[in-house]
Amino acid sequence: MSTQRVSDKVAAQLRALVQERQLQPGDRLPAERTLAVQLGVSRTALREAIAQLASHGLLTARVGGGTYVSEPAARARQALDEPLVPYLPLFQGDPEYRFDVLEIRHALEGATAWHAALRATDEDRARIAQAFQTMMDAHGKDDPTGEAEADAAFHLSIAEASHNLVLLQVMRGLFELLQTNISQSREKLYTSARTFSPLSDQHRIHHFAVLVGDPERARAAAHAHLEFVHTTLRTLDDNEARRTRASRLPSPYG
Repeated sequence: MSTQRVSDKVAAQLRALVQERQLQPGDRLPAERTLAVQLGVSRTALREAIAQLASHGLLTARVGGGTYVSEPAARARQALDEPLVPYLPLFQGDPEYRFDVLEIRHALEGATAWHAALRATDEDRARIAQAFQTMMDAHGKDDPTGEAEADAAFHLSIAEASHNLVLLQVMRGLFELLQTNISQSREKLYTSARTFSPLSDQHRIHHFAVLVGDPERARAAAHAHLEFVHTTLRTLDDNEARRTRASRLPSPYG
């Protein structure tokens, strides 16, 4: 019997064990050594089976901390993340994919802003305000990765305040994609005072509308922000392409 077939069999045994013992999300499975003896399998096959179920979002293996039944939210996020993984190199390597991501953000973030303005609790508002300040403080520190993470965290804080599980999981599932998108955008947008100033104003209006509970203004602010990013990036790309073409022309001075 091949290793792959053994691991499949062990994975099925693990599924049955979880059901038989009525383990709940967050419950820990027996230690690896104990589990291998109980199932009558090698620890290598057991590890492969655990990795297989973890990749499906059913188990969570923590280094040095044991194996646990995954929370429903973790399973939902895993289901959203997996289809995106093969495409991440494309998004990271081809700037044109930024615009595909921006279109998705445009569709999602107007809805999250609307619902967040209606449903945000005092704790949600405090998190949004803190995320906004952290994003503002991150500018100018010569740390594009940290700045991109702060920007994405700000948008996710609004998604969390929407209290819509589907919207939240979709946004979380897109986190790495959004972060890649924001990183690429920041290289051109946030290094210039001419573009950083309006972007800061847009974020300020966006977060204020959510904090005061104005759903129409919050949704409009989200759309205005992303439309500005989209249009500005297109303009910057066109200008750069124009300069590149001009640089290839022969000099009139010989």
